[in-house]
Amino acid sequence: MRIRNTLALAALLCVMIDPALGAEPPAPSVQTLLESSLSGDPSKQVIVSAAVFPPGTSTGRHIHPGDEYATVLEGELEIQVDGQPVQRIKAGESYHNARDVVHETRSVGKVAARLISTFVIDKGRPLMEPVTDPAE
Repeated sequence: MRIRNTLALAALLCVMIDPALGAEPPAPSVQTLLESSLSGDPSKQVIVSAAVFPPGTSTGRHIHPGDEYATVLEGELEIQVDGQPVQRIKAGESYHNARDVVHETRSVGKVAARLISTFVIDKGRPLMEPVTDPAE
């Protein structure tokens, strides 16, 4: 009991000394740059966005109701698509996620990963839909 109390006190002191130790890591941020209807298909929309993934951050498992085309401008990402090996994407490289493919994007470099993504999705649907782990 005494050891457990000592460990709890040590953890509390660490958080009091450096509040960042107890804080959640920052989440990726996304800014919409352009939103437009797709020419010739009013049921689709195109969204161009800029995203910043601080080191260690992740999107969590999710799908898009359409295709995603992205280029990493800075940093490094890992893309885990269900049923496929992990892809490592570095600055200057691009990737594609197909419609309704479950995937997760994680920043793995020492600097924030910055990317530009173009989505061609079903109009009226959210850009990203979370997917829960089947074990949960």
